[in-house]
Amino acid sequence: MLKLGAAGLCLSLGLGWIGSAQADDSPDVVLYRYVDSRGVTVLDRQGVPAEYSGKGYEVLNQRGRVVQVVPPAPTADQAREAQVAAQAARIQSEADAQLTHLYSSVIDVDRARTRKLAELDALISVAQGNIQNLKAQQASLQSQAADQERAGHSVQQSLIDQMTDLQDQQQNLKVDILRYQTARQQADAEFAQDRARLQQLLSQ
Repeated sequence: MLKLGAAGLCLSLGLGWIGSAQADDSPDVVLYRYVDSRGVTVLDRQGVPAEYSGKGYEVLNQRGRVVQVVPPAPTADQAREAQVAAQAARIQSEADAQLTHLYSSVIDVDRARTRKLAELDALISVAQGNIQNLKAQQASLQSQAADQERAGHSVQQSLIDQMTDLQDQQQNLKVDILRYQTARQQADAEFAQDRARLQQLLSQ
């Protein structure tokens, strides 16, 4: 084992050791170069001690040339980042496989998008039509309630209950329409992403 200090000493000792190795008639002999706990560069033919191997080291051939660089072991944060990246890559790979299974071309994506948006548009149209019908029924009941009041009578409770029910139904339909519209926007965005990703995969 050689411990090297200044650059001149490093060169001198390194060349002297390498020359000795060649004289030892062992062509397969290699050197391991690492830095110990004191910051001293060490050349060792036996290998790298376990307490230093995790910090990274270099493998030199008999001519003193670096033939392999072993990087330092990753830190805990780096290991977690690598794990997260690997998981993300796996998820993306599975999503890509599913995408190419569903669609063979971007035209297929466009057709699926058109069908889905048409379905949601139809649901919105039906809900809007139902609201108009409920409003017509409510107007009729309100007219009846006004007639009762003009006649000097109290509005019948059954009539009041019907108008309240019609209002509740309209409110529920408005909520449904908002949900359909949100789903339409989300579907449109997702199809756009699928189209772009499929186009990228098919071009590779």
